[in-house]
Amino acid sequence: MATAVATVEPSPVGDMFVSISGMIGAGKTTLANELGPVLGLPVHEEGVIDNLYLERFYRNMKQYSFPLQVYLLNRRFVQQQKIVWNDKGGVQDRSIYEDLIFAKVLHEIGEMEREDYETYLALFRNMSRFMSHPSLIVYLRVTPEESMARIKARSRGCETTITLEYLQKLYKGYEDFHQEISKTVRVIVVPWSEFHDTEKVAEAIRRENSQMRSLRTVHLS
Repeated sequence: MATAVATVEPSPVGDMFVSISGMIGAGKTTLANELGPVLGLPVHEEGVIDNLYLERFYRNMKQYSFPLQVYLLNRRFVQQQKIVWNDKGGVQDRSIYEDLIFAKVLHEIGEMEREDYETYLALFRNMSRFMSHPSLIVYLRVTPEESMARIKARSRGCETTITLEYLQKLYKGYEDFHQEISKTVRVIVVPWSEFHDTEKVAEAIRRENSQMRSLRTVHLS
């Protein structure tokens, strides 16, 4: 992927709040860090290194699925509200709403108890009353197979237990989720099996955001 070019003058988009959405290994953090300077917006990363539960979760999903999801929900809620309160906008490398996809899949595959899942949903619904939606969600669409290849390429030790079957279920969840969330938040779908130039992505976001109302797929090639 092309890196942000120092000679490119940022094109500010006011207090626009962009959430980068996508499967594990899609490249959200990389794009967010390149896109922020081009759009003239601060970048807010997800944070993996200091995650208290992630490694334990991948060793024992059933035991740690609920505490991990609650932990992530709390952190992302704080991050999202910070973006809104700072009134400067920003680019966020994973939206708070994506956690719903993971919780749903974990429940479906038997790695989260029904009571825990229902408790999580109730907590999310209560917190959502205080949330401000992003201006825009940019969904980086990659296939489960490509997601798996990128996970293997980046070699994070805790992710070695991820299976293709798990990613296939997440992919379906992502596809269904973006159809639904587009009724509330504008969504740009970017085919991301191949990386594209950051400036092209930024220009597509500026262009589509100015004229779109719900969900739109952009073609960058």
